[in-house]
Amino acid sequence: MRVFVTGATGLIGTALVARLQYDGHGVAAWVRSESRARRRLGSGSDLVPVGASDEVLKGALSLCDAVVNVAGEPVVPARWTAGRKRVLVDSRVALTHRLVTALSHSVPRPRVLVSASATGYYGDRGTEVLTEDSLPGSDFLARLCVDWEKAALSAEGAGVRVVVVRIGVVLAREGGALAKMLPAFRAGLGGPIGSGRQYVPWIHRSDLVSVLLAALADERYSGPLNVTAPGLVSSREFARELGRAVHRPAVFPVPGLVLRVALGEVASMLLGGQRAEPRRLRQLGYEHRFGNLESALADLLG
Repeated sequence: MRVFVTGATGLIGTALVARLQYDGHGVAAWVRSESRARRRLGSGSDLVPVGASDEVLKGALSLCDAVVNVAGEPVVPARWTAGRKRVLVDSRVALTHRLVTALSHSVPRPRVLVSASATGYYGDRGTEVLTEDSLPGSDFLARLCVDWEKAALSAEGAGVRVVVVRIGVVLAREGGALAKMLPAFRAGLGGPIGSGRQYVPWIHRSDLVSVLLAALADERYSGPLNVTAPGLVSSREFARELGRAVHRPAVFPVPGLVLRVALGEVASMLLGGQRAEPRRLRQLGYEHRFGNLESALADLLG
């Protein structure tokens, strides 16, 4: 199989490309910086510059069997100014529109598109159990996810099977949320965010990559999919487990007021949460390698 990957140099993309190459698949990566991509991905991938023409993009897609779209500028920690919001929308919605348009006009075309979204689709829902059938929220991040998913799902009109993966907080050694939290926790200054009662939908990066590969190969996968671990925890429980993993107390909460002053609207994402269960993954028979937080942190930090 030959796979076209966007966001290939990011936290998810680098792990996905490495796994695809290890499994013997071909990779074409749509990248902004060819030199950076070559450093991060090695020589085993073909690179397609984002700045190349749509004809070049269509040609690259016509040589691929599948597409994984995990591109997008980081949502945190920068404040969501009007300019920053435009960047977030363009790097997800506009990019996906361009990708799907080129995909729809490529001959032959890839059979499947697996496109990222986020559990932020649901907004802040407290302790409500959220499945793939739950309605979206109404805040900025929820609206962004709704538009992002619509852009991806439009590829169905060209006969492409589309899987939209609503990804939780990705835990990895090399970066992301865990790397940002570790310095404070290792110093004994970590703790829950705000009230600590909000749910933290998380997923080990290894499981996420395995889900992406399953979605490429298994035609039963289609539509929205919550990609979270079954062992959902609150912010307080997350802090306690992370403290245990680094052998430090985790009793210093981050006050909500401090976050609101420092981050503005972004704070609402950190102070809210989603109890997003991986119901469809269970129905499809997917078995998490890391189903609870203790095992995930032991693997990442042990």
